[in-house]
Amino acid sequence: MAMTLTAMILAAGRGARMRPLTDHTPKPLLEVGGHTLIERMINSLVSAGITRLVINHAWLGEQIVARLGDGARLGAQITWSPENPALETAGGLAHALDHLGERFIAVNADILCDYPFERLLARGQSIEPNIDAHLVMVDNPPQHPTGDFTLANGTRLTFAGIGLYRARLLAGIEPGQPAPLAPLLRAAMAREAITGEHYHGRWSDIGTPERLTAADRACAGAPGLPHNGSSSIGLLRQ
Repeated sequence: MAMTLTAMILAAGRGARMRPLTDHTPKPLLEVGGHTLIERMINSLVSAGITRLVINHAWLGEQIVARLGDGARLGAQITWSPENPALETAGGLAHALDHLGERFIAVNADILCDYPFERLLARGQSIEPNIDAHLVMVDNPPQHPTGDFTLANGTRLTFAGIGLYRARLLAGIEPGQPAPLAPLLRAAMAREAITGEHYHGRWSDIGTPERLTAADRACAGAPGLPHNGSSSIGLLRQ
């Protein structure tokens, strides 16, 4: 039987670079092509068979809860993980760990992509015992030309905000305290416990009003693009 994983959608960010749009609307509820960013992400997960979702929220989070409810309208089962204040990525994951299980998927709510999440489900079944996380990587966008991490073949890439994680990666994080994810990933890379894959499909980080407008123009009325596949799966290093 195929493994069923829970996915956490990270939706607690303030979206400061999106101001003034996010002064009264949480970033995950901004629309691209007539659909909110977070509902696009939920649809992608549900299409892959991932229906158990945990969503964290902080800034204007009550609007997200009111929009999505229990998730039934979208074919999902949503558990909410409120934060006050926001706990950053690792802190938010640790805060919700009781709902996530030993292995889980985590994705950013503010990205637009056509990544086929079935791949992470398959990876969850075959992930090596010594690996603490598997990250989806993409070509470096113009706003982040130096990338984040280097794949085993020497290619410098940007973290897509999509990953498969083991709960033990978060060991030692104090409950309820803000904590970034990057230091944990770098420490695990040093012990060769992080793998990555280079995804070549559509991906955008909707981080500014200008990028939101560009994505909206690209998506409005346009059919979904085919998945372009992944290659170069291997260990990641700093």
